[in-house]
Formats: sequence, C-alpha cells, structure tokens
Amino acid sequence: MTQSTTQAPASRGSWASSGLPGQRQADPAVAIDSACRMLGLTTIRGRWEEFAGQALREHSSYADFLAELLESECEDRDERRKARRVKEAGFPRSKRIEDFKFEKNPNVSPAVVNTLTTMGWVQAGQPLCLIGDSGTGKSHLLIGIGTAIAEAGGRVRYTTAANLVNELAEAADDKQLGRTIKKYGRVDLLCLDELGYVKLDRHGAELLFQIFTEREERHAIAIASNRPFVEWDETFTDKRLCQAIVDRLTFEAHIIETGTESYRLASTTAKRKAAAA
Repeated sequence: MTQSTTQAPASRGSWASSGLPGQRQADPAVAIDSACRMLGLTTIRGRWEEFAGQALREHSSYADFLAELLESECEDRDERRKARRVKEAGFPRSKRIEDFKFEKNPNVSPAVVNTLTTMGWVQAGQPLCLIGDSGTGKSHLLIGIGTAIAEAGGRVRYTTAANLVNELAEAADDKQLGRTIKKYGRVDLLCLDELGYVKLDRHGAELLFQIFTEREERHAIAIASNRPFVEWDETFTDKRLCQAIVDRLTFEAHIIETGTESYRLASTTAKRKAAAA
C-alpha cells in the first residue's frame, strides 16, 4: 500500500481566528497594523516603519530592532500615563518644580523641596504645610510637588479649601457626604490650596475636619495657607476645632515657610522700572 504524500495545509495560526490575515499570504504592513490595533500598541503601529528603516541603515540585529521598538512603546505609554494622572488631579494651571525660581526666594530650600517630589512622604501619609504671604510661591510649590507625585504614579487631587467645603456641604444636603469623604480619602495626595483665605463657620470647619480625620496618618495631605498657625483661629472660629485641625496637619509634617516678600510684586515692579528707564 502506498502512503499519500499529500500534506495538510499549513495552519494559519491564531491570527486567522482573530480576524487577522494569515501570516504567509498577508502584506506584512497590513498584518503589523492589524496586530498592533488588537494589542493596543499605538506607538509601534505608528513608528515601526521608521525603526525598521533605521535598523536597516545601521545593520542592527533583529533583537536590537525589537528592543528599540518595545522601549519606544513603553516610554510613550509611561508619558501618556503621567499626563493622564496630572490631568485627573485637576490642577488649575501647569506648574513644575523645575520652573520655580529658588534664587528669588531664599526661604525655600531646593534640597528640601526635591525630597518632596518623590513618593516616600506620600506613602508614609505625612502632611505638608506651605505657609507664607501671597505671591511667595506657595501655590507654585503645591502644584509642582503634586504634579511630580502624579507623574511618579500617585493618585493626586487638587482643590481649594473653599471649593472643598462647598462640595462637602452640597454632598451633605444630598445625603452623599459619606461617599464624597471616601472619594477624597482614596487619593494618595490631597492638595488643598488657599486654606485661610476664607473664614469658615463651625459647620464648614467640621466638614473639613472629617476629611483630615479620614486621611490622618494613612494618606498624605498638602496645604497652602497665607496665615501662620497662630492666626488659624481667625479662619476656624471654634478654637477647639481649630486646635484639632492644627494638630492633625502638623503631626510629623513637613513645614515650609515661604516668607512675606511677594515675588510677583517684586517682578512686576522690576518690569515697570525697566520699561520706564
């Protein structure tokens, strides 16, 4: 008996069952595009021809070509992740620590601030207090540090004290206070700006106190205030509640005093003098 020499057709692999063209019959560009769409490889899909051309010119090995391509995908994904985290934080404007003019404010130590751009203090649930007059760089530091933490992978949320109290009051009226407090309790770093600009009645202070209690020693909070601690009783009119809030925000806290000389005012004055000269 003679055996048949007819071979079974070559398997087209898992691509065919996934709606992708067969490997042997397909145009490689079409196959790569389809596979990248399926796998969500946005950068590779858009740049593989560029990298292939470069590899050809430089006589790179297949392994080197693949490594460069995958590294590019990872780098782009990391940048998109950073941008998404920063956007989710809700900062009102873009501020980076790299742009802070330390030479204009000798009260602020670059070494101290740089340690706060890493996740250590956030993971330890420590507070950060930025205290100083208007125009001394508090908000810049708050947003810049928050941005760095977001880019490092932390979940960050920015708001002003007044906006947060209003949101909590509305949530209480809608019987959603517990849910709102838990929402703010989940983020790794809460950046609370303009604390002390608006006087809070007892109810507002109690609402804010619940946020501080929810986060105490578990999740970090950073505040910026134009009032020294000894004047906080002008913001929180209930003295006992004021003391409790100060205690929570200063226990094992990083405290940076930005001073009293307004950089914005000095900069504006210098520009006017230069224009008049």
